[in-house]
Amino acid sequence: MQTLQHTDALARFGHALSDSTRTQILLNLRKGGRYPSELADDIGVSRQILSNHLACLRGCGLVVAVPEGRRVRYELADPRIGHALDDLLGLVLAVDPSCCAESGCTC
Repeated sequence: MQTLQHTDALARFGHALSDSTRTQILLNLRKGGRYPSELADDIGVSRQILSNHLACLRGCGLVVAVPEGRRVRYELADPRIGHALDDLLGLVLAVDPSCCAESGCTC
């Protein structure tokens, strides 16, 4: 049975994946917790931009901040998010790459 809560959760997940930086953050966190400075370097964005996207992902309930002394490590809020991303990656491989290119949908 589908509920408003399920619909809201899927909408938040979709919103998170609608931005390539947030998608890269989530994909990096599948492998385990990471520090913001590492994520910023790996993704190639400034720490301020990364911080804004992490705040969005926290607000969506997809990541959590884990304090470690003076530092904060980010990780997926639930390991099932990583499994869902793996499943979605499998689907993307079956999609025609020329369809829905950045310039607009050609389907």
